Amino acid sequence: MTRYSNKGGHCGACETCGKCDARDISKCPESIIPYTIITYSENFAGILNQITAVFTRRQVNIESLNVCSSSTPGVHKYTITCFCTEETVQLITKQIEKKIDVLQARYYVSDQIYIQEVALFKLSTPRLLEQSDISLTIRQHSAKIVEVNETYSIVTLTGLPGDIDSLFASLESFDCVLQFVRSGAIAVTKNRRELLDEYLENLGIDH
Repeated sequence: MTRYSNKGGHCGACETCGKCDARDISKCPESIIPYTIITYSENFAGILNQITAVFTRRQVNIESLNVCSSSTPGVHKYTITCFCTEETVQLITKQIEKKIDVLQARYYVSDQIYIQEVALFKLSTPRLLEQSDISLTIRQHSAKIVEVNETYSIVTLTGLPGDIDSLFASLESFDCVLQFVRSGAIAVTKNRRELLDEYLENLGIDH
């Protein structure tokens, strides 16, 4: 189950906040849901610290953070996921966009973006060979075994964050996970218009 911040007056984890009996965040009485903030900035040192400081001041935990170059030369893309209310994410997004070197910041809910993560699982090969259900579980989750030796095996999965959570929970039940790592979420919007391109065009900047 996903856990999220209990600071700043927000609920804690669904099963412990005590404000309701729901264990499903979609039923949260405080209207806390997952948001993805996509930010574009020029590639200058210190921008990441400025962006993360906005979350710290609002006492909102960053669930995942991915930074990469964008399709526009000299522009970096930050994909940040968090749990909060819409009022809070609006304030965070506005504060980020006020930063001098930030070109654009927008927030999205899950049905407005296409989001993926990549995960690597390092599993015990002896366990994998002993328990056939482990291989079955890997296939059922459409994961791939990319390396096998006598000590460990490497499994990779690309999918929605929930898909990765599900596979991890299943493999953990077999007590076979030696290491587990996942990337931050990466996302593209479902907009028909590329908002950053329009912004740069309005400024008369070639991209």
